[in-house]
Amino acid sequence: MNLAVIVTRTQPGADETAARLTALGYHAILSPMLSILETGLAPAALEGVRDIIFTSANGVRAFGSARLPASGFTAWCVGPSTATAAREAGFDQVVEGDGDASDLARLILTARAELSGPLLHIANDAAAGHLVASLKAAGLDARFAAAYQTVAAPSLSAGALAALAEGPAILLIHSAKGAEALVQSGAALDRAAAIAISAPAAVPLEKTPLAGLWIAARPNEDALMAALEEAATSLRA
Repeated sequence: MNLAVIVTRTQPGADETAARLTALGYHAILSPMLSILETGLAPAALEGVRDIIFTSANGVRAFGSARLPASGFTAWCVGPSTATAAREAGFDQVVEGDGDASDLARLILTARAELSGPLLHIANDAAAGHLVASLKAAGLDARFAAAYQTVAAPSLSAGALAALAEGPAILLIHSAKGAEALVQSGAALDRAAAIAISAPAAVPLEKTPLAGLWIAARPNEDALMAALEEAATSLRA
């Protein structure tokens, strides 16, 4: 039987990850620990803005749901998945990072001479403007707009719980909030290994009994899959 890998990522990204897992020969089980509730984005938030910051594809989708034109803006994207979403949404200029929000901030600062007008970070309400604060501290004009909320799932899916009970299984963790929701669900995880996309995403799991905890070398899907291969080899040994 193929090794079970539980995808806790928010939709629609969960489907993308599951398809990749299936292609690699794993038994992908969907169990998103967060869902997206879009709260809307007022056109006034874009006044004077030419550069928009996205730290997840969810922010890009929330922008698209607001029916606002993407042309004429530069999208600063935290990583490949977010950049792909921005291109599909119609952004003419897309700058693609390969790290976390701090890496993206450094990338923006290296191009500060090319910026004109304020930058707008579109994200979930929990982001609370932390990236904007770091840009402001560096002397840039930056704003924050909350366009969606994340809602925690009360439990893992039935399929995921069955896989955990049978063991061994692997959990893919895409965010700290998703990890927090997983811990709060109360599921027994001691027979599962967890693969986190970044060190911050792994923090909520540090005191949780697990069969193992791996962290991707870089916060992107390619590195996550590489860490998964390493964990799978260990579990099969």
